[in-house]
Amino acid sequence: MTIHPVLAEVTQRIVERSHASRTAYLAKIEAARGKGAKRHHLSCGNLAHGFAACGEQDKNALRNGHAANIAIVTAYNDMLSAHQPYERYPELIRGLARERGATAQVAGGVPAMCDGVTQGRPGMDLSLFSRDLIAMATAVSLSHDMYESAVYLGICDKIVPGMLIGALSFGHFASAFIPSGPMPSGIPNEEKSKVRQAFAAGKASRAELLEAEARSYHGSGTCTFYGTANSNQMLMEIMGVHVPGASFEAPDTPLRDALTAAAIDRVLASDCLGEHYLPLGRIIDERAIVNGVVGLHATGGSTNHLLHLVAIARAAGVELRWDDFDALSAVVPLLARVYPNGYADVNHFHEAGGMAFLMDQLLDAGLLHGDVNTIMGHGLDAYRQQPSLVDGKLTWTPVSKESGNRGVLRAIAEPFRHDGGLRMLKGNVGRGVIKVSSVPEDRMVVEAPAIVFDEQDDVKAAFDRGELNRDFVAVLRFQGPRARGMPELHKLTPTLSLLQDRGHRVALLTDGRMSGASGRVPAAIHVTPEAEAGGPIARIRTGDIVRLDAVTGSIEVLVPADEWNARIPDNIDLSAHHVGMGRELFAMFRQSSVTADLGAGVF
Repeated sequence: MTIHPVLAEVTQRIVERSHASRTAYLAKIEAARGKGAKRHHLSCGNLAHGFAACGEQDKNALRNGHAANIAIVTAYNDMLSAHQPYERYPELIRGLARERGATAQVAGGVPAMCDGVTQGRPGMDLSLFSRDLIAMATAVSLSHDMYESAVYLGICDKIVPGMLIGALSFGHFASAFIPSGPMPSGIPNEEKSKVRQAFAAGKASRAELLEAEARSYHGSGTCTFYGTANSNQMLMEIMGVHVPGASFEAPDTPLRDALTAAAIDRVLASDCLGEHYLPLGRIIDERAIVNGVVGLHATGGSTNHLLHLVAIARAAGVELRWDDFDALSAVVPLLARVYPNGYADVNHFHEAGGMAFLMDQLLDAGLLHGDVNTIMGHGLDAYRQQPSLVDGKLTWTPVSKESGNRGVLRAIAEPFRHDGGLRMLKGNVGRGVIKVSSVPEDRMVVEAPAIVFDEQDDVKAAFDRGELNRDFVAVLRFQGPRARGMPELHKLTPTLSLLQDRGHRVALLTDGRMSGASGRVPAAIHVTPEAEAGGPIARIRTGDIVRLDAVTGSIEVLVPADEWNARIPDNIDLSAHHVGMGRELFAMFRQSSVTADLGAGVF
């Protein structure tokens, strides 16, 4: 297979700039590997504490045996629909380990919040920072040094990236991520969107809106739209830390349990006690990171991964930049349309061929590094196959070369777009990101007067007062990590979408996030430097003409340069956003956060 020249060029650039940090990382995990079972290096008191609560069989194995002990790090809670199925997983995994002569223990839990619940609320200010807290909690969970391998139970927005960052600190472990699968399809996404817009226009009641939302989010499993949670699952599979076909199989089915068993087989086959040692830190390398970026473009994935993938890469000693995303976007075609980039949900995507079809097409086109390590061993060919149960036995068979639904998933020869769904923007406002997967062609360029806001609720209030029935660019500032934790602004989507449907040329410009659910309205997000750091976005005044050009990748305020440079950036009092709902505990995160293009984290 011949790798696409741009893919090869971008990867080589990343390898060269990452040489020192990647070399240091690999040396660190090699030194941590050690010899023999980890627990036998503990003192008798340490070890006794570690197995005190186990049953006799596991206690004897941990005390006298030399087989692996698998750490289970779980994000289970029963408020998140995606994580509710994990309630029974620890017992399932312990049983699978015993059948294989090993043991497994829940090493610890990590916090898991739902952005869908906190959207537009004060709790959303904690969302992005929860990623780094989860990474730290993962490290604490594994710090008892009782384990040779680990499995990670996580699905949603900041949880998988946080777990992976933490797991890479223990990159000497053989590791697998184990998903739980999406909930069944609810009402059609277009119907839900129409009710949301009707409510925004005052033409639907709260009861009608709640009924539509409840029919959409109606059971256990991951929400079925293609936001950050499902982008996470795509990434874990295309980067080789899921078993093939695991990402979007339904919860609580025999096939789902068989895929979980296969993940346990793989971590035991590649732990440090055997001859085929393959740790996580050797799987997540420069090529795997590039494969993740390709998958994001090919599926129109979440803009949040312009932050998360950068932070994940750094945890593995790899220096990924937004310029790399931009270069790859020019050559990776859009092969999937899943809501909000289309009418279908992830269940329809899975039924049409899903990850196996997507990866098969990308591999044939030279748009994936096929010679990577995965939890299945060397190479991505195993991921061209789909799992099923045949007489109760897990079997993988090659995926069809034909899509099962061309409205959802297409072959490389007939893409929805010839370029990726994410682009970089730069200009006198700084740098930002835009997702164009579902932006209409006639809205790829918007030039209109700015209306400056510092609170997202003020946008809806202005709409309700009838002040937004015109062309404009909503400039929402002081939303960045240092200001208030970089909350998602998905609450704006119904209002701005309604105005666009009325024929107005509208766009959003913000140093906040718009999540994986950003859709048809052009939105320049993640703008850096942020307003709180004195970034140029804080110089914009209501009435300035703003030009957002997703074709050329530019974002400019059309003000004479001497006037623009002479302006003093605005500053506002954010103290009210730093207390309540636990936000006062995150002051050190706000103060220590790096810029958005470096991942907006604290590490």
